[in-house]
Amino acid sequence: MLSREDSRRLAQLERQLRRDDPEFCARMTSGRLEPPRPRRPSLSLLLTAAVIWIAALILGVLGWWVAAASAAFFATVVIAAAVLRRPPGRPRRITPDQLPPEQ
Repeated sequence: MLSREDSRRLAQLERQLRRDDPEFCARMTSGRLEPPRPRRPSLSLLLTAAVIWIAALILGVLGWWVAAASAAFFATVVIAAAVLRRPPGRPRRITPDQLPPEQ
């Protein structure tokens, strides 16, 4: 957390930037902060996990339990990677009313 002095300095820098380059400030406050990312897990990862799960089932039917268990574990890791790669939500926009008041 910033101290009062640091907050004051930051607000002063923001005011000075607004005076010196208002076009830059408008671009920074009107658009997204980061490019949009996909909202769903990658199709290639899901297909890879499905193929590995099918292989695990076949290995289990053939009696190769250790190979089947390791393939099933690897498929679960691939699914977890696909889910964890998903972004949590939309990037946050900063509007002028969220900035500290000018003094």
